[in-house]
Amino acid sequence: MSDTFGQTVFEAPGHDHDACIRGALARADALCAERGLRLTAIRRRVLELIWDNHRPTKAYDLLSAISAERGNAAPPTVYRALDFLLEAGLVHKIESLNAFVGCDAGHERGHPKFLICRRCEHVAEIPGPAVDSAIAREAERSGFTVDHETIEIGGICRRCAAAD
Repeated sequence: MSDTFGQTVFEAPGHDHDACIRGALARADALCAERGLRLTAIRRRVLELIWDNHRPTKAYDLLSAISAERGNAAPPTVYRALDFLLEAGLVHKIESLNAFVGCDAGHERGHPKFLICRRCEHVAEIPGPAVDSAIAREAERSGFTVDHETIEIGGICRRCAAAD
């Protein structure tokens, strides 16, 4: 993900991961307070686990972590938390990996687009207003109403490429 929208992390030098997590949780608290949403302890913990690294996290990995901390948690507990976090715009689902990543863009900048490293599975959310405009223009020209958009671009990140 990113420290600020569009600045990819792909393990950037000097990335303060603890500050990254604290910032994400503070933004989540503020967003939920602003919208009158309830960020319960379990929702907050699921969000924290997702932000724990910059790789997509699968629901069953979240369930395993929650169960280890709180006893035998049921899958619906995690799925309900994920549904809330998705709806609030605090996480994104990476469709190609069936996993989740934290969002720090706030969705004011159009539909999310992701760069996904095929080797290390780090994900970077990137801006793309020109892409959003092109899709909207072509959809309108075709008489098409877009109700879902997923743009996931696979490749190799700089760190993995340098390791070759």
